[in-house]
Amino acid sequence: MSISLQKGGNISLTKTDPSLTHVLVCLGWDARSTDGAPFDLDASAIMLQDTGKVRSDADFCFYGQKSIVDGAIVHSGDNLTGGGDGDDETLTVELAKVPNTISKIIFPVTIYDHEARRQSFGQVSKAYVRIVNADTKTELARFDLTEDASVETAMIFAELYRKDAGWSFRAIGQGYAGGLKAIATTYGVHVG
Repeated sequence: MSISLQKGGNISLTKTDPSLTHVLVCLGWDARSTDGAPFDLDASAIMLQDTGKVRSDADFCFYGQKSIVDGAIVHSGDNLTGGGDGDDETLTVELAKVPNTISKIIFPVTIYDHEARRQSFGQVSKAYVRIVNADTKTELARFDLTEDASVETAMIFAELYRKDAGWSFRAIGQGYAGGLKAIATTYGVHVG
C-alpha cells in the first residue's frame, strides 16, 4: 500500500519493505502553458556525502551522464515534452551499490533552456515523484507537488537518505531560481 506524503514527510523504506534492494524514483508532470515553445523538464540525481557536497562530478546522474558509480544510479533517458500519461522520467537506484560515504541522494528536476523559453514551474501542473520497488513494481510512496512555484526554474522533488542502517525517503518540494546550474553548484558539481 502506497503512502501519500506531504511536503517534508518521510517514510522508512527499510521498515516498509525489508526485502528492498533497488528502487525506481519515478517523476511526472504536465505543462499548463507552453506558449508554443517545447516544455522540457529534466530529472537528475545527486549523491551527497555528510558534508552536503558531492565527492566529484561523477556523483551527478542526468540525461548527459546516464549511469554513475558502476550502475548505482541509472537514468531512463530524456523525455523532451512530458507528454502522455504516467511517469516521464525514471531513475533506478541499486541501494547496495551506493557507496557507504554517501549519506543521501537528492532528486532535482530542472527546466531546460528556461531563460530563452521564459518558462518556470508556475507553468507546470500535476508534478509528482513516486518511489517504487523495482523488483515487485509496488509503489511505496508518492508526493504530489501542489504548490505554485511561479518563478522557480529548478526544484528538488525528494531525497533518499540513510537512517538506522537503512534507507528512508523524504518529500522535499524546494524550489530554486537559476535552473540546473544553481542546484548543481550548490552541491559542489562543476557545470560548464
